[in-house]
Amino acid sequence: MNAFMLRGSLLLAALSLLAACSKAAPPPEPLRPVLTTVLGASADSGSGIYSGEVRSRYETPLGFRIPGKIAARLVDAGALVKAGDVLARLDPADTALSAAAAEAQLELAVADNRRYRELRGKNFVSQAALDAKETTFKAALAQADLARNQSSYTVLRADQAGVVELVAAEVGQVVAAGQTVLRLARTDTLEVAVAIPETRMPEVRLLKSAEVSLWADEQARFKGVLRELSPVADALTRTYAARVSILNPDARVLLGMTANVKFLSDKTGATAKSRLSVPLTAIFQQEGKPALWIVGADQTVSLRPVAVAAYGETTATLDSGANAGERIVVAGVHKLSAGEKIKAVDQAAAQ
Repeated sequence: MNAFMLRGSLLLAALSLLAACSKAAPPPEPLRPVLTTVLGASADSGSGIYSGEVRSRYETPLGFRIPGKIAARLVDAGALVKAGDVLARLDPADTALSAAAAEAQLELAVADNRRYRELRGKNFVSQAALDAKETTFKAALAQADLARNQSSYTVLRADQAGVVELVAAEVGQVVAAGQTVLRLARTDTLEVAVAIPETRMPEVRLLKSAEVSLWADEQARFKGVLRELSPVADALTRTYAARVSILNPDARVLLGMTANVKFLSDKTGATAKSRLSVPLTAIFQQEGKPALWIVGADQTVSLRPVAVAAYGETTATLDSGANAGERIVVAGVHKLSAGEKIKAVDQAAAQ
């Protein structure tokens, strides 16, 4: 019985060995696909592209110098006007009555002044009485001049050539003195109004030249120059208002268009140098210091420390640690380990 059981055990062991030998080896695990990109050199200021609106440097609110009821408006929004063109008129009835009353007072003062001069020549009145009439005459003359000026204030004229940007009052509306009726913008002083984040202020302060492109026409590109940079941040957006003048714009540039401004560094300056820009998602923090995953020729990754010159909204500008042409990982950097072999997927091709 023991011999029979021993032979059975040996038979089962042999069968198990044959089954193990005939079983196929498991397939190797597939390589992990990882999103990567190739580093390319860009200008130190090239990473800053800001969207803004085409505005005029001179946008003048126009209003009447006296209160009254608008009797006529001769232009609409978008109208091109020349200096001196009539834009609107007030009802002149009240100013006409004031002018007539002032003229009547002036005529009476002139007659009294003439008569008192004759009486003074005959020594019938005192010099004090004549001086009083002289003063009354001067006051009446000034009042008549003021009434005539106010009559002319019922006509609103363009003080410069431009385009009517805004109409803020209509015929029949009663307006106060100085209330905005129209807004006039000059078309020969076009510029782009942009907002600069506080993180970009140090580099923008050092730059002057820029390139302006239109969103409506990608082929339309113009040279620009930074004209104005606010020293105080907006209380709501915490950004700094800037104005970039467009040099030699053509008919494609219209007020209100969306434009992109790219600040350019001075290539002739001794301090200008080429730097690399990487997405923020590519930065891996190793012991509190920034690093990048570099993809080698054999598709293995290695971690390399880098120095970051500045952080932007979506990108970081490198000061050192990486070279143009190297491939880096731009997504999933926290899931990799040194020496791991991956399947590199180009970011541009994936999009």
